[in-house]
Amino acid sequence: MQTALYLIPCPMGETPNEQVLPSYNFEIVKNIRHFIVESRKAAVRFLISLDKNFPIDDCTFTELSEHTDQKADLSKILLPLEKGESMGVISDAGCPCIGDPGSRAVEIAQKKNLPVVPLVGPNSMIMAIMASGFNGQNFAFNGYLPVKNGEREAKIKQLENKIYKEDQTQLFIETPYRNQKMFEAILKTCRPETKLCIAAGITTTEQFIKTRSIAQWKKEKSELSKIPTIFLLYK
Repeated sequence: MQTALYLIPCPMGETPNEQVLPSYNFEIVKNIRHFIVESRKAAVRFLISLDKNFPIDDCTFTELSEHTDQKADLSKILLPLEKGESMGVISDAGCPCIGDPGSRAVEIAQKKNLPVVPLVGPNSMIMAIMASGFNGQNFAFNGYLPVKNGEREAKIKQLENKIYKEDQTQLFIETPYRNQKMFEAILKTCRPETKLCIAAGITTTEQFIKTRSIAQWKKEKSELSKIPTIFLLYK
């Protein structure tokens, strides 16, 4: 096994590991004892789901989350790797470093010319594009949109304009309990012919992926569940 910083995907929701992760991943993970994690609790739960006897007490966990000070000195976060021991980055769900603070660790590894190895696993954004029927060759992920009324609608209109001007699929997310407000804002703001794909609970038993025009969505009057959702807009 190559000594490197491994980017370790984990399931989204309660999906069984074997449904979304190759066995090769575990062969890598079982040899790692130093982890950079979004949250220690979620990382430990994931490691034990791989092996109930995983030696948690022998491991180190360094939390790197949205709450980590952006100005914090992270120069020593990869010290074990610099000393010749592999490290792993684990997000709370899905692939690390995509819409995830783990990218800060990878940035340091790249600057220090340390090997980085991404492992295969579920990514909700890519899977949503796959299932949407939208342009998969030109797309942009915009993260969270503004929460305030007015600002949110202005951003949605800006993204919709990009669809038509640049032939670019636009993706964004929202905190699950605000899914319905986001949905209503999209219906109120976008053109009737603009297409919206809602991809929710990807890979879980609650999975829901549907593409409709804004005009069609208005007729359906759907109520969105409070589960992780990707919103995609296209023409």
